[in-house]
This record gives sequence, C-alpha cells and structure tokens, in this order.
Amino acid sequence: MSGAANPQAASLDAKGPLLEVRAAAKRFGTRDVLKNISLNIASGEFLTLLGESGSGKTTLLRLIAGFEQPTGGEIWMAGERLDTLPPYRRRVNTVFQNYALFPHLNVRDNVAYGLRAQGALKSDIPGRVDEALRMVKMAEFAGARPATLSGGQQQRVALARALINRPKLLLLDEPLSALDANLRKQMQGELKALQREVGITFLFVTHDQEEAMALSDRIALLRDGTLEQVASPREIYARPATAYTAQFIGQTNLLRGEIRGSIATCGALRWPVEDADGPAVFSLRPEAIRLCTDGTRQISEVKFRASVRQQIYAGASELLEMDCGEGQLLRVRLPACGPMNGEREFVFAIADAIRVEN
Repeated sequence: MSGAANPQAASLDAKGPLLEVRAAAKRFGTRDVLKNISLNIASGEFLTLLGESGSGKTTLLRLIAGFEQPTGGEIWMAGERLDTLPPYRRRVNTVFQNYALFPHLNVRDNVAYGLRAQGALKSDIPGRVDEALRMVKMAEFAGARPATLSGGQQQRVALARALINRPKLLLLDEPLSALDANLRKQMQGELKALQREVGITFLFVTHDQEEAMALSDRIALLRDGTLEQVASPREIYARPATAYTAQFIGQTNLLRGEIRGSIATCGALRWPVEDADGPAVFSLRPEAIRLCTDGTRQISEVKFRASVRQQIYAGASELLEMDCGEGQLLRVRLPACGPMNGEREFVFAIADAIRVEN
C-alpha cells in the first residue's frame, strides 16, 4: 500500500526535528478548530496531513505558513520560534490548490517572480530559473502562458516557483485535487520523485487516503481538530490504533464483542486472546480473510462459515459481502475467482484481528 520510509529523513531525525508544533490550538469564534496539536517533522521527510473536511488539516498548514495565528501553543523550525515571525521571514513556501499563477506572465517570469521579489542578484536569476524548470520537466515551456498549459503542467510551474526560493519546508494544500484521476496518479509519482531529488521537507494536505498512502513517509490523521494517529503508511494500515483510523484508512470489518476468560466472542467468531475481560473492538481487513478450501485450519487461525450475500467484481479481485448469521456481515476480498454463491468456509489469522480503541 505504501512506499518505503525515507532513509534520509530517518537519519536526519536523529539530529532533531526540522519543524516542531507544540500544543498548537486555533479557535474561530466559539469553535475549536485545532486542539493542542503536537507534531514533529524531520528534515527531508514527506509527511501528509490527512483528514476529512473540517478536521483542521488546512488550518494547521496555514498556521505554519503564517496566514493564521495560533490561539495557543508554539511552532518552531530549526531551533527558531516560527509563529512569531511574519510569513515573508519564514523559510516556508506554499503550493495552493489553484496554483495561483500570474496569467499575464509566461512560465519563466512566473518562476522568477519570487527571486525578483526577494531582491536576488539579476545575474543569478536565469540560471536558477533554468534549474527549477529542469527539475519539474518544464524547460521547453519557458515562454508559454499559463492559459495554454494543462493542469499537470500548471502544477509543475507552481512547484518550480515554490522551490526556486530554496525553502526549508514546502507546504502543499491539496495540489492534485483539480486533476483528473489518471493525471493525478501520474503526478503523484512525479511529486514523490521530485521530493527525493531536491531533499526538501514536504508537508502535504489531502483528504484522499490512497494518495496519502502512496506518497508519505508518515501520515498524521486528524479528526475533529485532534491527532488520531501518526505513523508510517504501512503501520497505520496494518496496526490502526482506533476504530476511526481503521475505517478511514482503507476498508475494514469492525468486530464488536466481549472478552471472557481469555476468549474473544464477536458474533459467530471466537478466538483466544491475552487481554482482560470486557467489551472489545477488533479491526479485520477484508483481504486478511481467505477461503478455506481443504476444511482445515491452523491453531493460530479462526475458521467460520458464511453465505454469500453480494459479490462485486473489481478486476484482479472480488469483494464479497458474507452473512455469518445473527445479523453479522463481513466483507471479504479475494483474488478474482468467478461467481460464488451459497455457503463457504473461510479462515483468518488471529494476529490479523487487531484490537482498536472504540
């Protein structure tokens, strides 16, 4: 589901984080949009703020950029207090959803604008513009106006304009959301490769969990202004901490039941556990369940019977909705296997039923 963690970010993190958000809070009127958020980001890391609309992810991005001021808490970057500085003094650049290109300027002048505004030496500007355009594969469009470019090309120009000032941190506010599905997939790969090439820390905002999984070294999942979980894509998928995380990141079966005498009972399913007695919730991914073709199971597995209620073909896989009886339904994802009906036996590994907070 995800790329490998960034070794550069891991090694630099030992020297201390690039960015530290310390108990940051933001209130608009009577509404607490962010509630004591604490988050560290390593140099060279690609970290994604993921969450549904209203979770607070864009507000946190704006606090770091300086477009909003925190109600409480502090933000530090490379040992310097950031939230007390005006936006223009922060080594931070932002790529917005709409790219915000100047329509009357060609690509070269759009990219050069930031350098000129900062008073860079005129002799340095052409070479730095050429380098930025090369990085985003837009050198041949240097003389074009934004209106003649595709959405993906405009996004590359916006990236070049943000990168040319050599920020320590690049903030990206859903920059792929305006692209069609195929181009969005293509640009995800290019964005990840570009971040690796330039080595700049990226803080990326999206509501798309698949996009977050594909791009990130770590994901910070926000829910109603608080951090639900911060982990690598593999960790957050395989070992969700809460029921909300398990449901938001991919598909899952939430098994609600009781533990009594070291046995978890969730509807028709029973298996041994080492937890204390009481109510419990487990996350079981659909792909963790497989057909039991020979009728046997290992001691570390749970076997059950269920009847097919619905089958959805998805090319290389099939999503089944299975009725285990007594109103208990489970989703099962199998390799494409042709039409199925009637009762079948299934098994899953006990280790794949992950206990989560409700």
